[in-house]
Amino acid sequence: MSIEHVTLILILSAFVLFAAGFPIGFALGAVGLIYSLVFFGPKFLPVAAQAALGSMTSFLMVAIAGFVFMGMILRFSGVAAAMYDTMYKWMGRLNGGLAIGTVLVCTAMAAMVGIISAGIMTAGTIALPEMFHRKYDKHMVMGSIMSGGVLGTLIPPSVPMILYALYSRQSVGRLFAGGMIPGLILSTLYIIYIGIRCGLNPDMGRAIPPEERASWKEKVVSLKDAVLFVSLILGVLGSIFLGLATPTEASAVGALGAALIAAIYGKLSWKVIKGASYETMKLLGMVLWIMVGIGIFNSFFMAIGGIDLIKNLVVGISPWTVLIGMQLSLFILGMVMDDYAIVMIATPLYAPVIVSLGFDPIWFGILFIMNMGMGMMTPPYGFAHFYMKAVVPKDILMSDIWRSVIPFVGLQMIALIIVMAFPQLALWLPGLIFQR
Repeated sequence: MSIEHVTLILILSAFVLFAAGFPIGFALGAVGLIYSLVFFGPKFLPVAAQAALGSMTSFLMVAIAGFVFMGMILRFSGVAAAMYDTMYKWMGRLNGGLAIGTVLVCTAMAAMVGIISAGIMTAGTIALPEMFHRKYDKHMVMGSIMSGGVLGTLIPPSVPMILYALYSRQSVGRLFAGGMIPGLILSTLYIIYIGIRCGLNPDMGRAIPPEERASWKEKVVSLKDAVLFVSLILGVLGSIFLGLATPTEASAVGALGAALIAAIYGKLSWKVIKGASYETMKLLGMVLWIMVGIGIFNSFFMAIGGIDLIKNLVVGISPWTVLIGMQLSLFILGMVMDDYAIVMIATPLYAPVIVSLGFDPIWFGILFIMNMGMGMMTPPYGFAHFYMKAVVPKDILMSDIWRSVIPFVGLQMIALIIVMAFPQLALWLPGLIFQR
């Protein structure tokens, strides 16, 4: 049987198990294990076990745990409410100001947590009721919250970036630096869209009435709440970019810093620590099981010559055609699979091909992660929709949530095209900070 036929059977078998409701890690692990026994026999089992164990025991897994725990502490302690209060006082006088403020706070949250759940759940519990109270259009409300929340995948410290670095063997610090400018471009596009849309149609989001606006004194005083959060961002990212700490060490700094901020606001309690620890273990456990399954699956695929197959398929095709085809495939996968799973499946397959075609793997990694952000926003599997559904009023339908993301996904596509056309947007900062 040719490798092409084996690959097709592998993919079809995996998707049959996905459709049957099997978790991604279990489905891929089962497919890889069964076919490895059929083709190679029991002698292949130690190879599969070592492949699964190798990625699970990487030191970078500690960084993932630290950044996730940092985000969960900020989410469960409720200290992010101070950030929203500051932003509302400064932005409330503008049409769409509360939605713009939400995007700005989510941008700051993304620079502290690295996961989308913290941004969406926090904004959903604080910003959403306030915007609904001010009669904002429901689609603008939900779209701004979800689009702001998914910035956590692109703006460092991003957990998907760490996974990409792990499977592509690239520098986490370079990826973090590479995501800064594209992340800010995307955030700026959101803000411009909200400002123009609400400016043209004030009913989408009216400004706070003059009598309810904060005075200049109140605005200035409110800035003190931003100091601690800016310090946390600088402490985490600054320690990495200045070479003072590895990403793993910086994650410990971030976790400790988040706990100290919660303590300063009087929000640190056993309940908060317990809830943050529990959610961190749940997310980390899910990632580890996916790693086990993908490790087994990929070890079999590599053993039958999977990388050579992919390289042979792109021979004679324009490198840019291959790159665009990969982006389209990632976008489609994002509609039906979890972003962590896509990163762990596609990175070992795509990254070597990208390097062989002469593209920069850091730049491709940023494009990859931007695509994952779109995947989280596109139905039917987009995780952002499920987080949003958990916090909206019961009369909000899933179809309303799906409609709300359409313009923001369009903006994500524009940002992706911009970074694809101008690679230095993703490569200039890493080159500046990490000069060889």
